[in-house]
Amino acid sequence: MTLRSPRLWDGPDWSRIRLAERDHLQLWEPSTPEGWEQRNALFSWPGQWAGMRRLARHGTALPFVILVDGVFAGQVTVGNIVRGALRSGWIGYWVSRRLTCGGVASAAVALVVDHCFGVAGLHRLEATVRPDNEASLRVLEKTGFRREGLFRRYLYVAEMWRDHVCLAITAEDVTAGAATALVRDGRADWE
Repeated sequence: MTLRSPRLWDGPDWSRIRLAERDHLQLWEPSTPEGWEQRNALFSWPGQWAGMRRLARHGTALPFVILVDGVFAGQVTVGNIVRGALRSGWIGYWVSRRLTCGGVASAAVALVVDHCFGVAGLHRLEATVRPDNEASLRVLEKTGFRREGLFRRYLYVAEMWRDHVCLAITAEDVTAGAATALVRDGRADWE
């Protein structure tokens, strides 16, 4: 499993997975006015890619593509990055259904956490997850995130305002590195 910046030519793989796995992904992602098909069509990728690049250049996002054996498998994005005294951002991710429960998301999140608390100079990362998304909660908790509260009717997902659990991790929580802790503590599914 490796991570890299998104590229324009990722569009066909991105769109193919997103459209084919709509039932797997749409339950957990915010609903938008343009609808799933249009938002994830191949012609939507160039605009999304350009937007991610622009936010990354401005220092407000860190977008990554997840590759497994060199094949596009999902994404991890740190967004809403604020510098100054806060040095914080939120993290979101998705992986192809064929790779769930195999440790790919956990490894990707751990590597991004380490990057954020190292090179990127952040102090805190937050994630919000629906309480019924057990797989995603497991990824975050295995990576060292702790539950901090419940946001009532936080995001419009699957055509309803849904509650979300807020989880967070700080640099002090992973002094040895999140990826190292996953392996050391036996929380890595791929072992």
